[in-house]
Amino acid sequence: MATRSTGRDGEEMVGTRRRADIERVYGSLERTTPFSRGAATGYQWALGREDEGPVTGVHAEGPPGIDLLIAEVDAAVVRLEEQPRRSVPHAHIQGVHDALAWVCGQTEEHPS
Repeated sequence: MATRSTGRDGEEMVGTRRRADIERVYGSLERTTPFSRGAATGYQWALGREDEGPVTGVHAEGPPGIDLLIAEVDAAVVRLEEQPRRSVPHAHIQGVHDALAWVCGQTEEHPS
């Protein structure tokens, strides 16, 4: 079950990011490449708009908690190590990974 958290300013948090920031990045994302479509999929799941994790298929009602977000990032790393770099699934999984890594605070750069 998802745990809702709020930041010091009372804003809803998803992972380590403000929900409003994720919404803004997601809304401005052009979905023209497998990478950007993967990033969009990651953001959708983080925002609770998809029931199943994009890599693991784990079920979450509403936004997943930080533990599920990190597990999905870890699963993406494993999948990336298995996929050839030139394959479309690799680019899609890389987009999911990069979006969720940003949501989790593992990087300051988000796919846009």
